[in-house]
Amino acid sequence: MRRTVQDVMTREVVAVRGQTPFKALVRLLNKHRVTAVPVLDDAGSLVVGVVSETDLALKEVAPLREAHTPVFETAQHRGERAKAASLTAAELMTAPAVTVSPEELVATAARRMYDRGVKRLPVVDRSGALVGIVTRADLLKVFLRSDEELRFDVLDHVTGDLLRLPPGTVEVEVTEGVVRLAGRVPRRSQALAMERVTGTVDGVVAVESALQWQAKDTATRVPPAEPAPLGCPAGHGADHRAGAVRAGRLPPVRGAAGRVSARPAPAA
Repeated sequence: MRRTVQDVMTREVVAVRGQTPFKALVRLLNKHRVTAVPVLDDAGSLVVGVVSETDLALKEVAPLREAHTPVFETAQHRGERAKAASLTAAELMTAPAVTVSPEELVATAARRMYDRGVKRLPVVDRSGALVGIVTRADLLKVFLRSDEELRFDVLDHVTGDLLRLPPGTVEVEVTEGVVRLAGRVPRRSQALAMERVTGTVDGVVAVESALQWQAKDTATRVPPAEPAPLGCPAGHGADHRAGAVRAGRLPPVRGAAGRVSARPAPAA
């Protein structure tokens, strides 16, 4: 079973308005022991940005507070200089805010944080109203699930609901979040799917598979054709090898039935 953001998010959120002054922001972060706060619009419902301790700490970077402007200045440095001189949440915030909806998967939220380089996401409903916040620490809550709960998920949802395997086909053991799979399934594709899908179960740390199969139904890679030796025209590599076999310079090639062949069978 896949967990969604609403399963792990914090619902009581400390938020501010755009006109909130710098020192009030610092006091809020310190009082509530948080590292960032969403900034709401004038109506107090929609998220328009986020102010983090990183934004506030720019005030302490001496070069950013100097009066003169460097001749060569990057856009990032220019933005940081503006924040260092800012006095309100509206001036300090990073906007637009990177958000997530309550129905999105925890894995989706984690990927968004990674891609956008943020440590938390305001959670908004379909109208854009703030309903919670999810942090990296919240995302780690899925790893607090017990081994027995993980084992049930794998047996019930993966083996039963998704792969439709008969009960008892797959043996599942879980220790400290590491899932070990054993047993014999009808097809190799089922064994591969079992290992892959088990790894996506929230809270699974790793998967160790010893599954066996009765039939190999997945495609295998065809080895590349033997290149023609140097100086041999394209398409004549096989003829060159056959001549080398007859001359004793190369070993013969055995066919599927064990027969020795100096030349490969003609193409169909």
